Amino acid sequence: AGSKLKEIFDKISNLLSGKPVHCGGQTVSVTQHPQGLDFVYYKLAEKFVRQGEEEVASHHEAAFPIAVVASGIWEMYPRVGDLLLAHLHRKCPYSVPFYPAMKEGTSVEEYRRMLGYRVKNSTVEDQDNFLKRMSGMIRLYAAIIQLQWPYGDKEGTHPHGLNYGWRWLAHILNMEPLADVTATILFDFLEVCGNSLMKQYQAQFWKMMLLLQDDYIPRIEAITSSGQMGSLMRLKQFVE
Repeated sequence: AGSKLKEIFDKISNLLSGKPVHCGGQTVSVTQHPQGLDFVYYKLAEKFVRQGEEEVASHHEAAFPIAVVASGIWEMYPRVGDLLLAHLHRKCPYSVPFYPAMKEGTSVEEYRRMLGYRVKNSTVEDQDNFLKRMSGMIRLYAAIIQLQWPYGDKEGTHPHGLNYGWRWLAHILNMEPLADVTATILFDFLEVCGNSLMKQYQAQFWKMMLLLQDDYIPRIEAITSSGQMGSLMRLKQFVE
């Protein structure tokens, strides 16, 4: 609900502006330590990304309330936005978008980490879990770029608006697809902000969709094995 979101937003904003905030049974303020504000900026940005990775991954509809608060905080405190992108890009390189290449001398374990997999005691997380987390973060990003904090300065421009989404989509379609991953993130991205992109870019958007349908989906198909068809079929049906 809006009132609940406003309460959360105000609490975060008060903390970042140096006001004392009651939390966990005590009162805290970023002025209590010379590096307090830097620390809070960093941890808050990390927390937003983790919300995408965990909360949005499990409950897709959660992308919107989390994104509207993140977008409003980003507008008021641009450094949070820079750090949010940094955390997002590190955890989910596909949000850049970027497909890390295997370099000489890199171990398989290290390479998996670069691709965004969780590796613990030499055990790599399974593919379904990995894709679920990447989906959550892409969905959060797609929600942030189209939502503006409704209670703020109406004249303020979105700090990271739909033009970044358009750029992301164009970049993806200019890259060689990755099996499983590309189909998954394209579906997530378009399901969340395709409608907003369509309203803003109109004919250009439909040209992009035709390119996706006629040229890019067949390219994904060509590299997809029978066990990875689920994400491709979802994307195909959605685009059709």
